[in-house]
Formats: sequence, structure tokens, C-alpha cells
Amino acid sequence: MKRLMWAALALYAAASAQAHEGMWMPQQLPLVAKDMKALGLKFDPQRLSQPLGYPMGAVVSLGGCTASFVSPQGLVVTNHHCAFGSIQYNSTPQKDLLKKGFLAASLADELPAAPGSRILVTVAQTYVTDKVIDRKTASLQGKARVDAIEANEKALVAACEKDAGHRCSVAAYYGGVIYQLTKQLEIRDVRLVHAPAEGVGVFGGDTDNWMWPRHTGDYSFYRAYVGPDGKPADFSKDNKPFQPQQFLKMASSPLSENDFVAVAGYPGRTNRHRLPSEVDFAFSWDFPHRVKAMGEQLDLIKEATAGRRDAEIKLANTVAGVNNYYKNYQGQMASYAGSDILARKQAAFDEMKAWVNADAKRRDAYGASLVEVERLIAERQGIVRREFLLSYATPALVKSASDLYEQALQRKKPDAERKAGYQDRDQLRRKQAVETLDRRFDEVTEKKVVSHFLTQYLALPADQLNAAFLDALGVRAGMDAAAVTARVDALYAGTKLTDRAERAAWLSRDAAAFEGSTDTLVKAAVALHADEEARETRDKELAGKTQAAYAATMQAEIDFKASRGQPVYPDANSTLRVAFGQVKGRTPGVDGTTWTAFTTLRGIVAKHTGTGEFDAPAEQLAAIKARQFDKYGVKALDSVPVNFLATLDTTGGNSGSPVLNGKGELVGLLFDGTLDAVISDWDFNDAMNRSICLDARYMLWQMKVVDKADRLLKEMNAL
Repeated sequence: MKRLMWAALALYAAASAQAHEGMWMPQQLPLVAKDMKALGLKFDPQRLSQPLGYPMGAVVSLGGCTASFVSPQGLVVTNHHCAFGSIQYNSTPQKDLLKKGFLAASLADELPAAPGSRILVTVAQTYVTDKVIDRKTASLQGKARVDAIEANEKALVAACEKDAGHRCSVAAYYGGVIYQLTKQLEIRDVRLVHAPAEGVGVFGGDTDNWMWPRHTGDYSFYRAYVGPDGKPADFSKDNKPFQPQQFLKMASSPLSENDFVAVAGYPGRTNRHRLPSEVDFAFSWDFPHRVKAMGEQLDLIKEATAGRRDAEIKLANTVAGVNNYYKNYQGQMASYAGSDILARKQAAFDEMKAWVNADAKRRDAYGASLVEVERLIAERQGIVRREFLLSYATPALVKSASDLYEQALQRKKPDAERKAGYQDRDQLRRKQAVETLDRRFDEVTEKKVVSHFLTQYLALPADQLNAAFLDALGVRAGMDAAAVTARVDALYAGTKLTDRAERAAWLSRDAAAFEGSTDTLVKAAVALHADEEARETRDKELAGKTQAAYAATMQAEIDFKASRGQPVYPDANSTLRVAFGQVKGRTPGVDGTTWTAFTTLRGIVAKHTGTGEFDAPAEQLAAIKARQFDKYGVKALDSVPVNFLATLDTTGGNSGSPVLNGKGELVGLLFDGTLDAVISDWDFNDAMNRSICLDARYMLWQMKVVDKADRLLKEMNAL
């Protein structure tokens, strides 16, 4: 497997670069050194392949977003929308941090982040393919194969986590051709330090989301704390700021158009290696159904929380997340409509299959898998169609109760034999998730949303309904909206899970307590368990067969492209990656317009309405009007730069990623892409692809001139 891996990585050396395409594994960067140097990188790219060195050692994961250390005292900068959950968690109608922002006057004033918040510092990455897919596992199929892979991964993780204070994980690349073990220092005491006002951090709101020109101050600061012994610890007043081995330096020279930039982070998922049948399903069925459901969900939440500020605050994090995907999927669908993406994907796949079938040896190695993988994908898509509404129709507290019941059942087993997610290593996160729910849950809204989707589900043909689900919730096919609402009201009237203390109590209760409970939602969870187990077994059986066929198909793709000297980088999978490019506008932009590389403070004033999404703080507007640019003004712009465009290949998960100049210094934060280019998750287009970045000069200007955050600026050596 290692030979195949390095063959895949080394392909780039024999091929010309496809412009700025690629979310590269750090180990691959020496192979693209020539291109990086040509664009303006000033140091040895080998440094970027070392997770402990500068600057990579400063880049951290928040588990869904990226961030970076910017001081020797554990100060961390990320996007405002990445810290949004913690800002929301600490907000109340009386202390509305979402609206007014937050600045800790001292270390003692820094607030605990939302329960479950983590700062994960990568300290090592090791290839473990031969240990995950060992000889015995390679001979297995179906559920037995999945179980063996999970057992091997759990053993690797357990051995890795013997080093206390670390979190380890195994990730698959190229559909399971390669596996890599990542070891991360897990900092559990995370505190909110600074967040600008809503009129800065979310300026433009959903209207400007995924759009250009942009004028959003999408930044916030956390701090990492550890115990008095310097090791990760739970929150305590005795803890002290973490001292990272590396922290980023602010840029020592101005950033201009055409300058080299690189971004390091943890991009979530891309789908560029997906098969044509998967592409077709995503855009013809899956995305349209998701968009419809999310639109309805947003409308229902808005209606249910109207006039109730506390409910609006509780649901703010949910609304922000759903809105983001809602607009993203719409953008992808618009770009896909009328394009030749599927035709090109199909032609490329057919060409690869023809190459396989042209040689007896290749046909024996890959031919059967190429046929089987298509059948298995179709089977999985049929399940998705049938069960799509089931998740939307299931009350959140039933899901929570099901998870707690499963935990009680798994506790009967030795730790190593428990399902992934239910081991001792997972208990703190589960406890914190239960705590967090209290500030993210509103019963009125939940019942309204569940009733809506449950009514839709029960209107499906009877043979598509899950009988166990109907029995567990006490509903039947064809029930009208009024009857469904009444039943949902009854379910919630008979539960105590809406109470935080009651939910917490179930964390330690045994399976017998669940099975003897008269709580309506706990009873529903217990009643659903057998069906959930059956569906999990079904899914694992299918996943095991698919994994073997899919990995073989990806290996065929690697070999096929190798025969043509073409590069093969893996799809993003939430592991550490580096992308590089240039600061660059776009001509044309949308509808023939020209997009300049930078926006300025003038755009904030032009967009400001004083209400809703475009309500800049009065203090900021006064500073702009007085032209108080300080040292952050740019003569050529006659203003302070706010956001900039760059040809960086990024996706979700890159949010908060540090943007570095050719010296490895911090010049900005990646926070978005453009709506007409989000299709790049499936099909990269260099002419259209642009990432939207916060210019560090705007962040520093806002902190110094408007928010008076001198303490932090001094700590960052940026005053």
C-alpha cells in the first residue's frame, strides 16, 4: 500500500500544474515546490510539510473549523462564524454578546467557550494502511470487513492515546487506498477572548454570504488553557494559558494584488473523485430535496421564534448553519444546471474503464469492482431516497435519548469492544453535548418543525414508511397536520427530557432504567432500538462491500492517470492540507462585471442601512468618516482594505484558516468562497475559483481604532 501511496503522490512531479488546483497533503508539498516558488514563496516548501515547525505548528483544528496561534500565550484567531456557537452560548437577552460583541479586559474576564469546544494541535501523522487493511481484513467482505477495519482503527487510536492529553484519529484517502493516523494535543479549556459586534462580524448576513464584493469582519479570538502542569485539563480557575511551540507572526510587508498566498487548514469534504452516478444523484435528487427541506426548516424557525429574543438566540447557531448550507447547495445547483459536468465525468470514467478492459491483467484486477461499485452505489441511493424524511421527522430529544440508551447498552461491554463513539474516550464530549443542548433547544420551535416534517413523512406511500418508527411515536400513515401536532404535543407533555438536569441524569443510568421508564420520549427511543440496530447492520453490510469495490476503483483511477503522467491528490477529508495561489480579482465577475482584488471601508458605508444585516456600529462609521486609518491605510486604495480575493483551493472546514504570505506571515483569514464557484467541491474551475479572505489589516484596524483591544494587539506584537 505504501508503494501505491507514494506512486500517487509522486505523479505531480511528472505533470504540469493545473493552475492553483489542489488541497495538498503536507507531505506532497516538496513535489509542488517549483510552482510555489514561481508564485513567490520565499522559504523552503519542505517547512510546510513539517507539522511541528513554523508555520504549520501554529495551525490548529477546532473540529469543523480551522484556527491558528498568534501569541506565545495561547491566543487563537479564527472566524467569527467559527466562534459563533460560543458567542451564542454566552448570550442572553440581558447580555447580548451576539449583537454587541465581547472584549475581555483581562485574562480573568475571558469566558468559557461552549461546552465541547476543543483546540486540536496536530503533533504527528503516520501512514497506517497496512495496519488498517491487514491481510485478514483484506479477505473479508460486508459487515465483517467494516467491523475488522473499525477494530483495527480503534486499536491504533487506543495505542496512540496512551499518551495522555491527546486525541487520535484514522482517516481514509482515495476511498480507502491509504489510511493515515493523526495525533493531536486536545486542549479542552477553551475561552472566548474577543468577538466584534454583529455589525462587523456578520456584516452583510445571509444576503452577502457567498457573495462578492464583501465587507465582513469575520474574526474572533479564543485562548487555549492548560492545567498548572502544562497538560490539557478541564476548565479551572487555576489553569494557565497554553504556550504553543509555534505562533504566527503578523505580516511585515503590505499585501498587494498578484502576491503569493498559501492557506493551511482542515478542509472538510470535496467530491472530485466521485463517480458519475454519484454526481447525477447528488444534483438530480439529493440536493434539490435538501434545499427544499432546509428552506422549510428556516421558515418554520423564523415563524416560531418571532418576537421571542431568547428563542432567537437559542436557535441562532442552528439558523446560521442551515442558512450556510442552504445557500451553498443552491449555488452548486445553479452552477451545475446546463453545465457539461456530468458529461465530462462520464466520458472520463468511460475512458478509464476502457483502459482497464484493454488489458487482461488490469481487467482481472479491477474489472469486477468497476461493475460492482455501480450496483452498490445504486442500492445505497435507494435507501437514501426512502429514509430521507425520517431524520427530519424524528424529534431531536428522541435522537438524544436513543444515543443515551445506546451508551447504557455499550457500557456493559469491555471498552475495546464498544461501538466507535461510545468508548470511555467519548464520554466527556457526550456530557458536554447534553449540557450544550440547553442553550440550543426551544420546545415551541422543535414541536413546530417536527410536526411539519412528520406530517410530510406520514403522507408517503404506506409501503415506504418505517413501521417501527410509526409504532414508537404512536402515529399512523395519512394522519393530517392537526392530528400530528396533537400527537407531538402529547409526546412532549409526557417527557422530562426538556429539563437539563433530567437529561444529565440519564448519562449515568443503566439500560434497565431506560427499559422501565414511562417517559414518552425515552420509551420511544427504546422502542426504536431494534430497528435502528437492524438498519445499522444493513448499512454496514453494504458499506463493507462498497469499501472494497470503491478502493479498487480509485486504485484503477490512480493507475490510469499515472499512465498519462497526471497528478492525483486526494479529496479533502478534514485532515491537514495546504493550498496556494495568488491575490487576484476576476474578470469577468458576475454578468460581465469586474471583481477587483480588494474591498475597502468605503463599501461598509455604502452598504450600511442602519437595520438588519447591514447595521455597522456607530463607532466604526465615525472612525471611517474621520478617515482614522492609522497605519493600516493603503495609499493606492485611499482606505483600509477589508476583504480580498485569492486563487486558493478551499472548502468548508477551511473557515478560519490562516492566509500566509511568501514569508509565512499572517496576512488574513479564509472565510468564504463565491457562490458561482462552490461547485468546485465537485468540479474545479480555475478561471472561476476564488476564495474570500479577511484582510488582517482590517481586523487590526477594527481592534485598535474602534474596539480599543490594545491588550491583545500588544500580545500579538501588532500594536
